[in-house]
Amino acid sequence: MIPEFEKLRDDEVEILLKAPAYVSVLIAGADDNIDKSEIQKAIQLAKVKQQKARESLLGYYKVVGERFENDFMTMIEELPHNASERGPAINRELKKLNLILPKLNKTFSTEFYASLKDIAKKIAESSGGILGYLSVSYEEAKLMELTMINDPAKK
Repeated sequence: MIPEFEKLRDDEVEILLKAPAYVSVLIAGADDNIDKSEIQKAIQLAKVKQQKARESLLGYYKVVGERFENDFMTMIEELPHNASERGPAINRELKKLNLILPKLNKTFSTEFYASLKDIAKKIAESSGGILGYLSVSYEEAKLMELTMINDPAKK
């Protein structure tokens, strides 16, 4: 168990553990197409985060890394396949973080939020463009800021 999660209900922990996968699917599928490079980047990011995350998040990403690929692929399969329906469904799940993050240590919640934004940015940059330039689509750029989640640093 992650020490920061001891006071949370099981359903709240589950949302926190699925958040990186939700963000990855949201951004990768923003243009209606989740391509191979976006899938590979999301899975690679989850592995990298297990070793190179902010210190307060290492335990969290160790747990997330063990289940990320399964969560991610299940979401791709089970969520609506078009962005206009999938986006709102994921937004509803990510908005639940607004009730959970205030229950956590401020440092953890702030770094968690920053980490989700980092995932969004890296997934958005993983597909398209020429030599990495102009690779973020309009749809991805609109979602990358994760405005559905309140920034815990501003509380």
